[in-house]
Parts: sequence; structure tokens; C-alpha cells
Amino acid sequence: MRQHVNPLSKHFYKTELIPNLNQIFSDSELSLHLDIGCASGDFLFDLALENKNWNYLGIEIREKLVKNARLKIKDEEISNLYFLFGNAKNIFDHSNSNLLFGTLRSISFNFPDPWFKKKHFKRRVIQPDLINLLSNSMQKGSFIFIKTDVLDLFEYMDSVISSNLNFRKLDVKVFNYSDSFNPNNLETNREKYALKNQLNIFERIYAKI
Repeated sequence: MRQHVNPLSKHFYKTELIPNLNQIFSDSELSLHLDIGCASGDFLFDLALENKNWNYLGIEIREKLVKNARLKIKDEEISNLYFLFGNAKNIFDHSNSNLLFGTLRSISFNFPDPWFKKKHFKRRVIQPDLINLLSNSMQKGSFIFIKTDVLDLFEYMDSVISSNLNFRKLDVKVFNYSDSFNPNNLETNREKYALKNQLNIFERIYAKI
């Protein structure tokens, strides 16, 4: 259903620089949501068109999808959405990544590649070093959202994030989405597929403390 890309490939060592936010958003002071592994960006397009009070940034490792999404932004003249190509960890490792964290209020990992074989677990997007980086960079009171239909992957992601003491689990059922990046609870394409086929969806929210 998707083209797998090895995120550890040397091809991704060189990353795009994060532009100044006032160059990519009409109002750079708005709260920022980051979606890591955004694929073609359909979910972010829906969010950006429906909620003008937030800025949205998608990071995707498949370059062609990013190029197509950027063309769509221009065609539809959307001013609160942008896409970056590359490995998220490598992008964050760059010295100018602090441009994001001043207005960043939340990050989502929606149905990431599961990489089922144990020897490939190192390719999963959520890794201890990425979570440690985020724990040192994200503002107090910001959030991480994870969602998948693969129980093994959910347990793995939950274990990695929970092992960092700077994040606290929240109850998804009582979380107030009205002030979040997704106030109308829009669904990703994969989520729609999972619901249609009656697959279990596992999700959790973590707050930076």
C-alpha cells in the first residue's frame, strides 16, 4: 500500500534547511503543528483549509510526494501549510531547527511505516534519540500524538516515548481537541481505511512537562 524508503540511507544525510517561518507562512506567529511522515499531505491540506488559526508543516521522506504537495499549495494558494523533504531526525539535528520550536505546539505520527522485522526496528521513525531531542526542544505544555492500526508498533512507540520522563501520557477519551491542531477530529486516509475495514486503531497523546 506504500513505497518503503530506508530512512537510514546515506541519501537522506543531506537535508533541506528549515526556512524562516515568515517566508513560508502568512502569519508566522500562529501555533504550529508538525506531522512527521505526512505522505501526500492530504490530511494536512484538510486541516489547513478548515482551520486558519494554525500553521501546519509536514515532513515526508519520499521526495516526489513533497514536490507534488508543494505544487498543490501554490495552485490552491494556501498560506498556512508547508512541506519539507527528508529524514525528520536529520532535519532536527541541523542548527536552524530551533526556528520551529518557538511556535511548535504539537507533533503527530500518524500510521507510520511499521517495519515488522525486528532487524528493521531501527528504521522506525520513533527512536530514543529522536524523542530525547524533542524532549529537550519542545515547549512545556506541547503535545505528541501517535496513531496506528498495528498493535506491535503502537506498543513499541509507547514504550520509547514513555521511557522519557519529560513526557506524560494523557487520556485520549477526555482530551479537549477544540483547542488542538485538529478541532474537528478530521481523519487521515489510512484512518478512514482502517475504520471502513473495522480494524483496531491504537492512539495515545503525550504532554511535555
